[in-house]
Amino acid sequence: MNFIKTTEQDSNYNHLEMMSVSELLKNINNEDKTVAIAVEKALSQIETLIEQIIIKLKIGGRLFYMGAGTSGRLGILDASECPPTFGVSHDLVIGLIAGGDTAIRKAVEFAEDSTTLGWEDLQFYNVNQNDVVVGIAASGTTPYVISALELCNNNNIITGCITCNQDSPLSKTAQFPIEVIVGPEFVTGSSRMKAGTAQKMVLNMITTTTMIQLGHIKGNKMVDMQLSNNKLVDRGTKMIMAELNIQQEEAKSLLDTYKNVRLAIKNYKHGNK
Repeated sequence: MNFIKTTEQDSNYNHLEMMSVSELLKNINNEDKTVAIAVEKALSQIETLIEQIIIKLKIGGRLFYMGAGTSGRLGILDASECPPTFGVSHDLVIGLIAGGDTAIRKAVEFAEDSTTLGWEDLQFYNVNQNDVVVGIAASGTTPYVISALELCNNNNIITGCITCNQDSPLSKTAQFPIEVIVGPEFVTGSSRMKAGTAQKMVLNMITTTTMIQLGHIKGNKMVDMQLSNNKLVDRGTKMIMAELNIQQEEAKSLLDTYKNVRLAIKNYKHGNK
């Protein structure tokens, strides 16, 4: 490789096995503090990719995340939280991991090394020019991701990436790369640590900003959230109470009727109680 894998460089610490629990926690925390600063330096790149995602989703496109190992799991996590949080379809944000669903819990040997499976996984969903595909790889060298993005580029599908090494093969492949340079991990090469934290922060930014821009948040409230448990029903009831200045019993009745905070508020304001 003609680039430096900072995520593979030796840790800034040594003899970890000789540290006390207190020392380990303090040092891990000190390293974690640097992640937000690294993300801040990439904000312009994050913004550029999000703008492309918003454009495509507004015309009916979808957002795909692709990764292997920790990166793939983080993409699936972010995608799976969009429907309950923002009330969107499960088909709007889709997370793919090398090795399929089995790899969510257990590593699938050599799956990330395939140069064909990534595109096959996308083809299963009939990926097209309305979609955006974002590859996630701390190292920026994962064949499963890079090969898929190359074929996306060839088929006029917008591509982005999240990586933690500069000038990696993945960054050079993606049309809209995001590079969050977190430096050496506390445990040398363990990219589930700082790199994983950085990726999660960027994913939070991508979906949250996109969904706000698509109108799924009102004020600062999740008015389109799925009412999938008692806690969320209670939260939704309180949102309605605050927005309409009504009592709990009436707010709960509205929520029971319309099954959605936004619809309950809208119908009340239109005289439908």
